[in-house]
Amino acid sequence: MARALYIHWPFCLAKCPYCDFNSHVRESVDHAAWEAALLTDMRHEAALAGGEPLKGVFFGGGTPSLMPPALVERLLTEAQALWGFAEGIEITLEGNPSSVEAANYADLARAGINRASLGLQALDDETLRFLGRLHDAREGLAALEVAQQQFGRVSFDLIYARPGQTARDWEQELTRALGFGTGHLSLYQLTIEPGTRFATMVRQGAFEPLEDDAAADLFALTRETTAAAGLPAYEISNHARPGQESRHNLTYWRYQDYCGIGPGAHGRRGGVATVRHKKPENWLAAVAERGEGIAEARLLSVREQASEAMLMGLRLGEGVDLDALAARFGLGREELCDLAKLEFYIGQGLTWQSGTRIGVSEAGMPLLDALLGELVPEALVSA
Repeated sequence: MARALYIHWPFCLAKCPYCDFNSHVRESVDHAAWEAALLTDMRHEAALAGGEPLKGVFFGGGTPSLMPPALVERLLTEAQALWGFAEGIEITLEGNPSSVEAANYADLARAGINRASLGLQALDDETLRFLGRLHDAREGLAALEVAQQQFGRVSFDLIYARPGQTARDWEQELTRALGFGTGHLSLYQLTIEPGTRFATMVRQGAFEPLEDDAAADLFALTRETTAAAGLPAYEISNHARPGQESRHNLTYWRYQDYCGIGPGAHGRRGGVATVRHKKPENWLAAVAERGEGIAEARLLSVREQASEAMLMGLRLGEGVDLDALAARFGLGREELCDLAKLEFYIGQGLTWQSGTRIGVSEAGMPLLDALLGELVPEALVSA
């Protein structure tokens, strides 16, 4: 059943203001114990969600690019034995663009990693300091160069709509980013989430967020610039050359099954939502006691699954196939989507329909959250 496998490595070697696992900083890690536990957790998932070759494996979490390459290779060997690998499988490693981690890239490539996703986030030191990153621009770009030498496919992310950022500033930075020649970019607007360091800074008057209209202009500029460079948006924040889309992430957005192992990992398999224990020690104890690290496994109702499929799928430029989802979940088209509102927003140029497939238009993407609230019936969302 599973189309993809997510492996979460929770450890950081230094505290990062954006890492949810700050408490997981460790001076040393018992890699043998972790290998045994991850393999046990993986085998549990394969027993429940085997039968279909994996299309993607994603190593994420704290600092997975500092995982011992031998451990990465062992996990991939076991995953292939349990599921099999589809032709052209994408095996991605998430990494911070530091010189320490870049030194590991050649060995990780030999271990089987064929795609890297780097958290570059900005191309100048001042912005990186504002964002709280530990690397500087020179170190980040050096790591990007090494990644491009070692891996067949490379993506990196940038954050825009920063305080005081002008359209000219962002156009210059984005044009420079496109010039590095990667086949994929993840471009995120800066958001101020409650309870974060940024929210505290705004409350204290340290900076003012960019106004909504200015941020919307930068969103439009982003899509125009990437499309002109041959990397159109295929998801609201992700841009790629045709064929370079993240196959692993498409599993999520197309609402296909994936298994998640390791502390804090989420998964979806057979209508069951799984969440692993977040704290490493609790996860290890659970694996030792029960042979898996699950903190919660909840059977989703059909309507919950349908709601998630709609909310995820409408993020994509390809939209969703209403008839296919209706057949999959045994629901009527009108239960999945408010067809009258869909028709209204088609007239406004904000949504589209082509045969049985519907989606949010280029003009509608800046309003995606509001449109999702209109298109996906409340009865489905609150199921």
